[in-house]
Amino acid sequence: TIVLASCNLNKVEEIQMLLDNRFNVITQQAYDVPPIEETGATFHENALLKAKNVFDIINLPVIGDDSGLEVVALDNQPGVYSSRFAGADASDDENIDKLLREMHNIYGEKRKAIFRCVVVYLGAKGVDQPIFFEGEWTGYIAQEKTGKNGFGYDSVFVDLPSNLTAAELNADQKNKISHRGKAIQSLKLYLETI
Repeated sequence: TIVLASCNLNKVEEIQMLLDNRFNVITQQAYDVPPIEETGATFHENALLKAKNVFDIINLPVIGDDSGLEVVALDNQPGVYSSRFAGADASDDENIDKLLREMHNIYGEKRKAIFRCVVVYLGAKGVDQPIFFEGEWTGYIAQEKTGKNGFGYDSVFVDLPSNLTAAELNADQKNKISHRGKAIQSLKLYLETI
């Protein structure tokens, strides 16, 4: 069993699928661990904050994940504020709407964007330090929402090779190329060695 330092059920489902259901992934809610405020300035800091918050309470192996969207023309915003770009309790649609408003007169290659994911693993036997895994996915921001799959910014993030939004890809297609897919694949390879 690995505990995911998250209350985001979309992430749990995606990570469980990425780990090929070979590991039982449960959320911190199963242990009544409340979420912690993401005060880090980087994805690494936030992933570690979340993981330590859970690990310090339950002392079991924990995965912390922080990810977000960086838009080059917006000085890499929303970045670590991706889930709260339009405000603390903003919905995915509100965040996307704000992003599209801010990019209304940005065209072509200037719409380049990178999804980044940092996963940290705490609690490996005999390892005192956190172990980090990273993934990134380069694409661009569409002019409007397209597709019904996924969550977050998936409906406006266009994968370059396929020219489809992440929300137009099925879960298997997305997991092979996504930022989280790459980070979790590296974690999975590590877990198979311990």
